[in-house]
Parts: sequence; structure tokens; C-alpha cells
Amino acid sequence: MSLRLGDVAPNFQANTTIGPIDFYEYLGDSWGVLFSHPADYTPVCTTELGRTASLGAEFARRNVKVLAVSVDDLEKHKGWIGDINETQQVDVQFPIIADESRQVANLYDMIHPNASETFTVRSLFVIGPDKKVKLIITYPASTGRNFHEVLRVIDSLQLTAQYSVATPADWKDGEDVIVVPAISTEDAIKKFEKGVKVVKPYLRYTPQPNK
Repeated sequence: MSLRLGDVAPNFQANTTIGPIDFYEYLGDSWGVLFSHPADYTPVCTTELGRTASLGAEFARRNVKVLAVSVDDLEKHKGWIGDINETQQVDVQFPIIADESRQVANLYDMIHPNASETFTVRSLFVIGPDKKVKLIITYPASTGRNFHEVLRVIDSLQLTAQYSVATPADWKDGEDVIVVPAISTEDAIKKFEKGVKVVKPYLRYTPQPNK
């Protein structure tokens, strides 16, 4: 059965390019991004892992640990990292899981037989400190992911986990947010000291609380 939002992310032990890990121990109290790529030494994947490495400081600033996974073996991963570093001008520091047995791929339903019977699709999971799945995105093998969108969603998830707000379409960190329907306008005015703009009784904006 495939994972759904709010499910507990399965724990696993695996060999990676930084050594053996226990997934839960690796994450600790951090947020996590677990994402799969179809195969090593492929062009789109090379750009994706390079982009992830170049955004390392952005993930760290958000207390997010990143892990990649594919069904290739550890030696191929290590050789491929050299190519990624060379062609993308980065230094890949995050672990890449060698999932030859497809343990992780099966736990997270990363193999879609109608797309490929052997390779993982481009699945991405954001996992909270409570080890629950907060976001699932699946791309076809031919389309590289937008990692700025991943960061944007993490900003929203971390903000809305702390405050009684939601984020509107195309929201970016620092912009106005929406007061959730569960809070009355009267209570919202008391709660949000920066003010509440009422467009409709159900559509109310307030400046981002933590900015």
C-alpha cells in the first residue's frame, strides 16, 4: 500500500555513500527530504543531485537533512559523485542510498511498473521531526524536479506547523498568509498583532507572523 500524507514514514537501515545509516537516527530531530532517482550516470539525475548539493546551505538553514536513493550499488554511486562534482561545480556531501534490494523503493512505493518495472520514478518525500509524511511529489523520469519549490513548501510546512495560518497560491517566504477558518475573525484580530485584512468572512490575510 502506498504512503499517504500524515502516515508515519517507514524506518529502514541502508548502506550509503557516507556509511551505514538508520534512517530515523540520521534524521534525529530534523526535517528530512528523501528523494529517488532512476539511475546513476544519467543526465537529469546528475543535474538534480548537483542542484541539491548547491542548495545545501538552504536546507541546513531550515534544519533539513537530505538523502537520495537509487537501485544502483555503492561503487557506482561513489564514481558518479565525481562526475556530479565535476560537471555541476559542487561538492556532494549528503548520502546516496544504495538500494540494490529495492527495500527502500518498495517501502516508499518508488517503483511504478507502468512507468518502469526496474527503476525508481522521481519520488520525493518531506518528513517532519515527528517522522510523519508531510509532502509527496512524484515526477516522471524525464522531468527534473524544481528544488526551489521543495524549499518553498518546506517554508510553508514549517510556518503552518507553528502558527494558525495557511499559505496562498504562489506564496513565498515573507509574504502575507491566510488565517485558517477554524479561528474567528474576532480571535484572529487578537491573535495576530500585525493586523488582519478581511476580504471575505472566509478569506482573511495577515502578515507572516515570524517576520
